[in-house]
Amino acid sequence: MSTFVQEIMETAKMTSALRVLVVEDEPDIAALIAYQLTREGFRVETAGSGPEALDAVGREVPDLVVLDRMLPGLSGDEVLVRLKSEPATMNVPVLLLTAKREQEDRIEGLELGADDYLTKPFSPRELVLRAQAILRRVHEAGTTEGGRILRAGPIRLHVESHRTSLDGEELTLTPTEFRLLQALMERRGRTQSRTQLLEKAWSVESGVSDRIRTRTVDMHVRRLRSKLGPVGEWIQTVRGFGYRLKVPEGLE
Repeated sequence: MSTFVQEIMETAKMTSALRVLVVEDEPDIAALIAYQLTREGFRVETAGSGPEALDAVGREVPDLVVLDRMLPGLSGDEVLVRLKSEPATMNVPVLLLTAKREQEDRIEGLELGADDYLTKPFSPRELVLRAQAILRRVHEAGTTEGGRILRAGPIRLHVESHRTSLDGEELTLTPTEFRLLQALMERRGRTQSRTQLLEKAWSVESGVSDRIRTRTVDMHVRRLRSKLGPVGEWIQTVRGFGYRLKVPEGLE
């Protein structure tokens, strides 16, 4: 059996029991997205407003949320913040939809915790492929063991399985926090600019304003430091440039 056929079969098996919540206030667009996802084997529920979306999540936590940013009652950004602030939903992947095309708008969505971003108008087929790609990454992160492990003192970062531990205890990081820590650990001891970290952790080109770049990276570094506790002090600020991970001598 060819690798291509195996990937198709694995994707079909993966999606057959997965639930997607589509949050879109334009009925025609919501129906089109739901139709395409249903054709691919997903279980789909739709919501037309922010409050409806939160009600739906409260009834059953979905495997993926397709979320429009412009919603009545409660904006998509507010829904996203609430999802990422609750332990039960903080790891639910989110594909964000927006009519805005500026890169700074894209960054704003990503820094709130979105896993991917699609601008309107979009191809329904592309949306399905992106949804499948997101869920495949989540699936692989939950099932793959072993592989490359980065170490820094009591920190262990399993690159392939997307797992992190501190002093042997599982550490809960968002995908962005994980990629940021990975970038710092891979170049430990070396200073990286905010632009370098932005490109590594967010896969975003460097052509954004200094204000957005600084705000985005600094905010996530603060969150990462907080989760690492005292070890978070090892992430050092290099004034006017960026950050580096400096492990004290004897604890490498």
